[in-house]
Formats: sequence, structure tokens, C-alpha cells
Amino acid sequence: MGERLDALLRAINGLDRLLIMPHNNPDPDAIASALALRFLLDQVSKVSGQLAYVGLVGRSENKALVRYLDYPSEPVHVRELDEQVPWALVDTQPGAGNNPWHAGISVAIVIDHHHLRETTALAAFADVRQDIGATSTLLTQYLREANIEPSPRLATALLYGIKSDTLSLSRGARQADVDAYLYLLARADIDALTEIERAQVPAGYFKSLVGTLMSACVYDHVVIAYAGAVVHPDFVAEMADSLLRLQGAQWVIAIGIYRERLVISVRTNGSGGAGALVQHIVGDRGTAGGHGVLAAGDIPLSGDDPAKLAEDLAQRALRYLNVSSEVIGRKLVDEAECGPVDA
Repeated sequence: MGERLDALLRAINGLDRLLIMPHNNPDPDAIASALALRFLLDQVSKVSGQLAYVGLVGRSENKALVRYLDYPSEPVHVRELDEQVPWALVDTQPGAGNNPWHAGISVAIVIDHHHLRETTALAAFADVRQDIGATSTLLTQYLREANIEPSPRLATALLYGIKSDTLSLSRGARQADVDAYLYLLARADIDALTEIERAQVPAGYFKSLVGTLMSACVYDHVVIAYAGAVVHPDFVAEMADSLLRLQGAQWVIAIGIYRERLVISVRTNGSGGAGALVQHIVGDRGTAGGHGVLAAGDIPLSGDDPAKLAEDLAQRALRYLNVSSEVIGRKLVDEAECGPVDA
């Protein structure tokens, strides 16, 4: 970690400003990591870090987190971004498709825990470790290496980032995640974290929940759910996480519509391959990425029938997962038959 910290500082030597950008529609891991990087830079350099993101913070728990953090960053439109200022990308990478970077923007720092992309070589400094469960773990390591004590608020955010990305250390967590979790646990505001995790949700959430459960089909060990139009894209990922708790489920593909785009979330209880699955089903029609146990993608509708496109993606997923055409899909709620698996 000492060598990594030194390399990071060399990468920003001579800079006075840096735009810190998480992925679009940032989740707790991305929010906490961006905030931690800005705090690190404040403590060890003269670089002024500005936080921004594209999209929205939609999930109720995530909204509660940013309220607790006193709104450390604000959403911006792509046209508003100052492309003359070098960027730091956290919990995402250049060319990932889930951030507004393009080839004309200089990237000083990339810190991420997803699959390494070739375009990340353009960054002056990159720390990409896909064997780690959360980017918040990596930022916690940097703070500890620099002997910087996080405030209770920052420790709470980082702890929640690790909890949410690893499902409380039950999904894709490594020893480094456990070590960071325990370090932060002793410094976090547990009462605040409890309130964040129990944030109230609007009535529309339950309406979408009912619709998603009614649509869910089980094909042996694979669950396919189509949520239709959703109030925020995080809902699709939330449903994928929830459905993975179904007894016998090894794979979940959840699909929804948000602002003329089809949003896909993939989860697995197996040995990995979620990123490869979502890239296969999306193909060149949109963007996709992820790692072993969770992944996401989105496809612009461009006038397509969303329900028909969702069915096409579901069939591609079932074939990819070698679900036999002889398997009879059953609705999760009423056990009525679902459409057959294409041969």
C-alpha cells in the first residue's frame, strides 16, 4: 500500500484541481469512495477535489446516506462538466459506459474493484483489484496507510459501502474487506447507520415490488423478473438482490425500464460469471459490466417494445446458462407456467 500511495501522489503532482467522479446513479460504495478520496487528497496534498456525479441517487437508503453526509456532491448534466480539469474515477473506469468520460478527458486516478479495462491504461495512476469486494475497502486502505483517521461520518459511509456491496460480507468479500469492515466498525456511527438502512420508502416502491414478484419466473435455478417502468434504476438491482434469496436460486436476471432505457441487473450465488453473462445478453446493443457475482447493463430502447426486448434478453440468458428447453418455467407467486425456453 505504501508504493500505491506514493504512486497516487506522483500522479497528481503539479495539479491544483481534480474532478472526482463515481459511476452514474452512484450507490453507497461509489459515494463513500468518492468522499474518502477527496478527504485523502485534502490531507496529503494541495489538490482540491470536487465531487460530482451524473444521474440520480434514487434508492431510499442511498438518499438517507447523502442526507447524513450533508449532500457532499451534486448531480450535474454532462454538458456542465469542466473537461479541462483532470478526473479521478472511483468505482468505475474509463470506457465502462456507466460514467460520462470520453477520450478527450484526462484521467489522473482510477480506483475500482471491477474487471480491468484496457482504457484504464490511459490513467496516470490506476488501482483496480477485482478480487476485492468493495471500492470502499481500497479507500480505507489508503487512509490507513497515510495514517489518516476518518471522521465518524466518513467511517459510517465507508462501512455502509462495504456492507451494501458485499451483502454484509456474504457476497464476494475477501480478508481485506473483513479487515476494513472491522476497522470502520469501531469508528462508525452505528445509530446513524441503522437509520440509513431502515429508511422509509414511498408507496410506489411497494407497487413496483408487487409487479416484479408477480412477473418473476423460475426456471430450475434461474429467476427472471421484469419490473416494467421503475421510479429509479437502483430498484432493479434491489429486486435482483432480494430474489437471490429464493431457495434454490443460483442466478437472477432482473430487468426494468427507466427513462427510455432497459436496465438489467444480474446476480449469482454460484462461482461467478455475472459480468460475462450480462455482456453476452446485452451484446453491442448497449453497455454492460460487472464482476463475478453481480453485474449490470442498460440498452437504449430507441422505439423498441421494452417487454419484447426484455423477453429476448431473458431467452439469451437462459440459453447462455444452459437451461434445457424441457424445463417448464413457473411463476414465483402463483406457479402458473411461464413461456418456454427457446431451443
